[in-house]
Amino acid sequence: MKKRKIPMRKCIGCMESFQKRDLCRIVKNKEGEIKVDSTGKANGRGVYICKNIECYEKAIKSNRLKKALDAEIPKNIYEEVKAVIEKDE
Repeated sequence: MKKRKIPMRKCIGCMESFQKRDLCRIVKNKEGEIKVDSTGKANGRGVYICKNIECYEKAIKSNRLKKALDAEIPKNIYEEVKAVIEKDE
């Protein structure tokens, strides 16, 4: 039986690679809407952050989320990401 390749993605907070399913994905679609993608399959530019509160705070402090998506991030998105991270921690 053939082994399946596990997709790896890089956290924008700590810049370490993790399995895709272990990360929180934030996506910006063609219309410019930014949302948290719990399925990991939404169309658009996606960035990942590991489910660690220190990485979340580092990404906010250094504006990495804003730079990666090249857009202003609404406050409610930050709150939603924080809720997902705290729930899974």
